[in-house]
Amino acid sequence: MTPRPIIIDCDPGQDDAVALFLAMSSPDELNLLGITAVAGNVPLALTELNVRIMCDVADRRDIPVFAGCDKPLRREAITAEYVHGKTGIDGMDVFEPDTPLQEQHAVDFIIETLLQAGKAPVTLVPTGPLTNIAVALKKRPEIAENIEEIVLMGGAMREGGNRTPSAEFNIIADPHAADIVFNCGRPIMAFGLDVTHKVLSTEARVQRIADLGNNVSDATAGMLSFFHRYDTEKYDSPGTPLHDPITVAYLLRPDLFKTKYCNIAIETESELTMGHTAIDFWYVSGREKNAYWGYDVDADGFYELLTERLARF
Repeated sequence: MTPRPIIIDCDPGQDDAVALFLAMSSPDELNLLGITAVAGNVPLALTELNVRIMCDVADRRDIPVFAGCDKPLRREAITAEYVHGKTGIDGMDVFEPDTPLQEQHAVDFIIETLLQAGKAPVTLVPTGPLTNIAVALKKRPEIAENIEEIVLMGGAMREGGNRTPSAEFNIIADPHAADIVFNCGRPIMAFGLDVTHKVLSTEARVQRIADLGNNVSDATAGMLSFFHRYDTEKYDSPGTPLHDPITVAYLLRPDLFKTKYCNIAIETESELTMGHTAIDFWYVSGREKNAYWGYDVDADGFYELLTERLARF
């Protein structure tokens, strides 16, 4: 099987970091063409640094890393250090990595890669605010025809919001970018809090990862142990939701998930509900369907996959 070409666009964040490890562990299935960083959980200077640290930890310094947009399209930037810590990856040692930062802007790398894709279209995997993807689509709309699929983490339906009562962080961080992406006309698979709140990093699951005893598993267990402290108190749950690796797990094992083709619209006008993902799950609006929405997951199967892949390092 020819590995599926992908670009991961992210804002590490502990959960983005684990998503990167999962993708790097699976070269037979995924050809990671590059990783693009965007401002989100922490500012851009930290997200691009954190991506390069993950490449070093996984001994994948061959993967090119690009820095992208440092602020949303139209709104003031928001961050989430109160969840992820001041570095974005608190729970592991932060160091100056050997993996270099490429000079090219992330948006230009995305555009160039898609324009050159030809008969091998590329899957985009955004796990942060959608600014880089939206800017690329606005700058060169013709790139859309070479996007195989967009598999993203963002939004919520039954779970409400985690940054506001209505909005999940990645969408409220740049709702106008999300609006552009969800209306780009390409296949979209969206996983929001409805799924990610079902994959809890319990102490037992984190211990299984720690017991693997390699550099990647040590970093993952450390980050998840830190990540654990905020959400377990917030949700009164036995573990923290592990959001972003869901995207990569779907590419590897789509059978673990239940999805439904819906219309998904983004609120960009109301300050009360800004960034809300209006998911027409029951087809009541008459709006054209534009994305698949993930609504259930085999959580045990997800953690079996994650643990098995992290053991490869």
